[in-house]
Amino acid sequence: MEPRVAIVTGAGTGIGKASALKLAQASFKVALIGRREILLEEVQSAITASGGKAIAVPADITDENAVVAAFAVVRTAFGRVDLLFNNAGVNIRPTEIGDLTLDQWRKVVDVNLTGSFLCAREAFRLMKAQSPQGGRIINNGSISAHVPRPLAVPYTATKHAITGLTRSLSLEGRTYNIACGQIDIGNAQSDMTEVMKKGVLQANGQLVPEPTFDVSNVADAVAYMAGLPLEANVQFMTVMATQMPYIGRG
Repeated sequence: MEPRVAIVTGAGTGIGKASALKLAQASFKVALIGRREILLEEVQSAITASGGKAIAVPADITDENAVVAAFAVVRTAFGRVDLLFNNAGVNIRPTEIGDLTLDQWRKVVDVNLTGSFLCAREAFRLMKAQSPQGGRIINNGSISAHVPRPLAVPYTATKHAITGLTRSLSLEGRTYNIACGQIDIGNAQSDMTEVMKKGVLQANGQLVPEPTFDVSNVADAVAYMAGLPLEANVQFMTVMATQMPYIGRG
């Protein structure tokens, strides 16, 4: 079989980088999408140094034209798309809703939701049109797709919306052999979770340090989901630090 083709957004750092490297190890050709070209090129170099194939495709996923162009580049380079890992996301500092500005709201919605929609739409179009038809989309949800953290209205709203996007894509994709699943991640080690070592605001108002876990475990989970045949699908998977207070949150 020809190596399958994966697109990873937010591929320059953290979960995206770890997942791209793991997918390359699993014999995927990987297209790396993100805003910072130098970071994408570093990941590309690591993949090619290990004998894999990767291309760096700098793009702002909130820009419709940029997303369309990026997917066209991947199609030209690799001929098809078998997997999209819709990973890119942002957050803002904890802010009470009464103090949120419209710009803050739009910043999070534009990346987490609109960007995910644009990438999913382009992947869906290519997967529908290609031969053999089909592919898989994995959306990065979050623990916040289930329950909120305090002072996190935009992030929580977008991650709940990602669940709706996942379910809708799963339903619409049946006709075209396109599977869609979601991975909900809690406290994987990254720049975003570094603050957790000092203390995170809890629902009772306390600041409590929270444990994290190695991002390689997320990459392993993404690779497992990606490696399934299209007649099988992980609809939802939660991967989290065992001791994090998720189950008791609220």
